[in-house]
Amino acid sequence: MSTTELNALPKEQAYQLADINKTPPQFGSLTPRWLTKFLEFKALESGIYRVNKVVEGDTPLDVLCSSEKKGPEIPEGFVEYQQKPREYILNNISTIVNVDTAVADVFSSPYDQTKEQLHLAIESLRERQESQIINNDDYGLLKNVADGQRISSADINANKTLAPTPDTLDELISKVWKEPSFFLAHPRAIAAFQRECTRRGVPPSTINTFGGTFILWRGIPLIPTDKLLVDGQKKPKGKTGKTNILLVRTGESKRGVVGLYQSGLQNESGRGLSVRFRGVDNKGLASYLLSIYCSTAILADDAVAVLEDVEVGEYYDYANR
Repeated sequence: MSTTELNALPKEQAYQLADINKTPPQFGSLTPRWLTKFLEFKALESGIYRVNKVVEGDTPLDVLCSSEKKGPEIPEGFVEYQQKPREYILNNISTIVNVDTAVADVFSSPYDQTKEQLHLAIESLRERQESQIINNDDYGLLKNVADGQRISSADINANKTLAPTPDTLDELISKVWKEPSFFLAHPRAIAAFQRECTRRGVPPSTINTFGGTFILWRGIPLIPTDKLLVDGQKKPKGKTGKTNILLVRTGESKRGVVGLYQSGLQNESGRGLSVRFRGVDNKGLASYLLSIYCSTAILADDAVAVLEDVEVGEYYDYANR
């Protein structure tokens, strides 16, 4: 009888057969998207939102206030509306996802490959939506701040520092003083503000809401988002950089900022989101069309203000003070 000596099973081969715990696909660039959680949204049926505004000045109230000392005469007149009010038309953000049906059939355990692909695509669209709410050339918050609601860091701070300070945030509050809802800033801008508060000995308090913890200034939360870019980048490589900080009042009832979306979409799969199956081609690729319809309306000029040219890279040596 002959015998044969067998080699041990290599580690790499054994690993292929091992029953291990697996995770769904991890998408590192996803963010909490706090902005869309704090912002109030309004559903549209026609895809168009008209903001009717009153022409300021010479209303019956103005006449009444100016004639109080002249006697009990009842002022005459009417409240005039803008003749060409702004209309916001929903913006479309779309993508097509193709899934090989052979892959979906064979490799959908323990995770459904089609479901995971659609989930990741939807998350990407939501990220894009938040970026558009801030930066879109037509309806983005940054591009639609009124001139009188813009503040430069260099014009406020006495020592000409461009870092965000309690003084500059107070100036923002003076611009959006009717029930401001939240500040919006890049995480590095918030860190810079905290350094300034520490340097002055006025550490801000915190609040737990919407599943997160946020610092407060004058009772208003500072909401982080990487969609307010630093020198045009989400993740700036250098220690220094310029960015903006927004202060927003949200809600239609408060004449604030309102997020807009289309309701009643075919194959609706979330707020303003449609997921449509386009069929399977002769190569076995299943195709899905994903679309989000969104926009943002500023109902009054004082609903949003911006602090511009904010420096995020000022540091202090506390040990040598």
